[in-house]
Amino acid sequence: MGDIHQPLHVGFASDKGANTIDVHWYTRKQVLHHVWDANIIETAEERYYNEDVEGLIDAIQQNISSEWADEIKAWETCSKNQTTCPDIYASEGIKAACQWAYKDATEGTVLKDEYFESRLPIVKLRLAQAGVRLAATLNRIFGTSRN
Repeated sequence: MGDIHQPLHVGFASDKGANTIDVHWYTRKQVLHHVWDANIIETAEERYYNEDVEGLIDAIQQNISSEWADEIKAWETCSKNQTTCPDIYASEGIKAACQWAYKDATEGTVLKDEYFESRLPIVKLRLAQAGVRLAATLNRIFGTSRN
């Protein structure tokens, strides 16, 4: 469930989801896919959460109950009483890949603060959506509802 929310997991087959695009994350050579799998999250933990993943999780949970509260119902809902909606999640992911992950990140690009700061909100949003949708899917499978 979570993997489909990482935009480059539904990226282009021609570049293997950005696994063939070499960039520099600040000074470290990486493939773009790894930047989205790990580097953005690790940099956020280091800069804003004292290298503590729990702080990042708390921030995302806070946004779920405040900033994104009005969107939760739509995130949880699947049409036609489906248990899960991978087509919707994948469509959102490829849109995010095109608008955010691939944009300004061509072969050899040095990705720094501008890329990091503008992409971190997207990473947090996709992590939140993945968590909410996983919980909703489990609730549908086991017949419980959120009240």
